[in-house]
Amino acid sequence: MDIYRCSSVKENDRDGNGSVRRVGSSRKTDFMADGWRVFKIMAEFVSGFQMMSDAAPAVAVFGSTRVPADSPEYCLAEKLGRLLAAEGFSVITGGGPGVMTAANKGAKKAGGASIGFNIKLPNQQRPNKYIDQDKLLSFDYFFVRKVMFMKYAQAFIALPGGFGTLDEVMEAVTLIQTGKSERFPVILVGKRYWEGFYHWIEETMCRQKGYICPDDLEFIYLEDSPEEVIKIIKRFYPDGYSLNF
Repeated sequence: MDIYRCSSVKENDRDGNGSVRRVGSSRKTDFMADGWRVFKIMAEFVSGFQMMSDAAPAVAVFGSTRVPADSPEYCLAEKLGRLLAAEGFSVITGGGPGVMTAANKGAKKAGGASIGFNIKLPNQQRPNKYIDQDKLLSFDYFFVRKVMFMKYAQAFIALPGGFGTLDEVMEAVTLIQTGKSERFPVILVGKRYWEGFYHWIEETMCRQKGYICPDDLEFIYLEDSPEEVIKIIKRFYPDGYSLNF
């Protein structure tokens, strides 16, 4: 028996004359699904723009979800959140655990605005409890979430983290380099963790290969001190704050 020719045909796959009905192309169905998806994407943008319309100048804090509450990174993120809030900045995180929880906690305890841009993931990341109830957004789409970070953050602070942290950092650097966003400081906190990465960018990408220009590094900082991080942000904006695009 030729197994490639042997197939079963259900009764409802036949037309009125008993002939097998051809299954049409799925393109029309896919197009309709994508068309409706556009409205879901629009709704996420509208919700984000509406919620952030009255937000104070903000700083986004990134870092690993896996740091425990007794780690130096957690304590550092909490202190940064507290200092940022004391300076009048809203603190934005990805809304989840680890560094994000710590930064939101610091901002909340200091009486500042604690904002969470949560993302719905297969492992069901849950918003942390230190986000202001009226300042939580949950996104299905990473790219919509990225727009919110890029538009409303006057600085990016990246503590030690994994792929997600690198993704947010390089998104910001690329958009600033290409002029799609106004310049803002991207501060890599934790010199011991970040210096190898920064050295590779500076030496290999810039000096050896010339793939980027020295000017492309002017808004990227390596720092350990939370107090110095605040000073960097304030020095970067002598004329006041504005949205990035």
